[in-house]
Amino acid sequence: MSQALYRTWRPALWDEVVGQDHIVQTLKNAIATDRVGHAYLFAGPKGTGKTTSARLLAKGVNCLEESLEKRPCNHCANCLAVNEGRFLDLIEIDAASNTSVDDVRELRDKINFAPSQGRFKVYIIDEVHMLSTSAFNALLKTLEEPPSHVIFILCTTEIHKIPATVLSRCQRHEFRRIPVPVIVQKLKELCKQEKIKIDDDALTLIARQATGSMRDAISLVDQLSSISKKITLPIAQDVLGTATNQSVIDLVEASLAGSSGKGLEIIHQALDSGADPRQFARQVVDYLRDLLVIKMEAGKQLELTPEVRTTMEDHAARFSLNQLVSMIQAFTNAAIELKANWHPGLGLELAYAEALAPEVSPPAPTTPQGEPEKAQPKSKPKAKVTFAPTEPASKPAAAEQSAPINGPLTLDLVQEHWDSLKRAVKTRNTVTSALLNSSRLIDVDGKTVVINFSSDLLRDKMADEQNSRMVCSVMSKYFGQDVRLLCTTGEHDAAPRSKTNGGMHQVEETIKKLGGKLREIPNDYSVKDE
Repeated sequence: MSQALYRTWRPALWDEVVGQDHIVQTLKNAIATDRVGHAYLFAGPKGTGKTTSARLLAKGVNCLEESLEKRPCNHCANCLAVNEGRFLDLIEIDAASNTSVDDVRELRDKINFAPSQGRFKVYIIDEVHMLSTSAFNALLKTLEEPPSHVIFILCTTEIHKIPATVLSRCQRHEFRRIPVPVIVQKLKELCKQEKIKIDDDALTLIARQATGSMRDAISLVDQLSSISKKITLPIAQDVLGTATNQSVIDLVEASLAGSSGKGLEIIHQALDSGADPRQFARQVVDYLRDLLVIKMEAGKQLELTPEVRTTMEDHAARFSLNQLVSMIQAFTNAAIELKANWHPGLGLELAYAEALAPEVSPPAPTTPQGEPEKAQPKSKPKAKVTFAPTEPASKPAAAEQSAPINGPLTLDLVQEHWDSLKRAVKTRNTVTSALLNSSRLIDVDGKTVVINFSSDLLRDKMADEQNSRMVCSVMSKYFGQDVRLLCTTGEHDAAPRSKTNGGMHQVEETIKKLGGKLREIPNDYSVKDE
């Protein structure tokens, strides 16, 4: 059985450790001056060289080379024994599977025995943050005053979980994520030695995908080398799932065009083709993050193909900074909260609806006398949705309205106050607000407000008792009368009707004729209950 590349290429000398020069120099000086401490704590991200450095330190203090500056020599009997895993005085303990106080007490009882082969017994405790509180307490005294022939090296990826009493007894070294250029250079050397043909663009992608972990980068090269004789960028993108997904580009384009129906269609197609909702949300966030970097004039640091860069620069120019931040937050929340959603695509749909939602309406135009000009219904309003500017802090919020608006409930009246109503709903529940923002006001008949959704899923979600009662409550309080809500789906004329002459049955007949579906939300409470 062949050995994994990351094990084959594990550094055997200090000079082979990359990206951690500040730590390597400190430990080399400690060995050269024979001033090695009795307890060390190596902390940092996975795959950055913590365990490797611990083993090199164990080799250095037990090396038989006469010159301290040349330790470890990697040629003497002790160094070779460490390399081959048969050095009895190097004890590696996995704290994840040895977490109890009894395990630590057993260790403490054994450390008094003298070394078998070298000068020091070196205990490497990996993932030490997994030890229980009792185990840490049992380790404290030994860690502070161990026998002269014992050295402890504690390794962890989560230093915030280590008790302060333990930290104060160790020399602490922070390992950093390895920079992308350093990883690329190391991978080039590895591929040349292992005779692996790989494009430079693929190496850069692998290095970025490893997120600072040399071990992960080497493992990815090992994985890709078994797939093709030559690793190209498309192959690496396909296997690693990091290709700039066309669905993501189309979704961003739909959001810029303000097309709610097209965006939801793209999401559904992606999910139907087998895409994982959380991974799709992450891909959207990654793409938007790159747009944000370009928008902030730092796009040169991004590794992009010329075609993708052109597309992204165009998208970044059409977005405002606030729009990008808002959309990133919406899809980040979707990626986090998708586990709790009963429907796999709901989080993505709500994130998209929230990204399209205008937070406020522009200030209403005024007449020459200074009075607000009454909104006039348009004969054929465009379906495009745009981001509105942020509302000034001095402007009173819709939720602060004290007196209801009197008068008969008409389409003109509801249209005039529709944005204020949506802001009032948002102060109560952002999810309900996102649903309402994904709808379209199409009619008012008597005391019934008719809204339309692009999908049955969004309609049914709004028809949920909690969401529908909240919207009805806000509208009833706003207009000073009981208001019902009718949720529909299907294709409708983009222009709301200004008047309905035939009563509720005509609304139903028209909707059904157009191939739509409706669901009426009953109003079974009084305004005064709110």
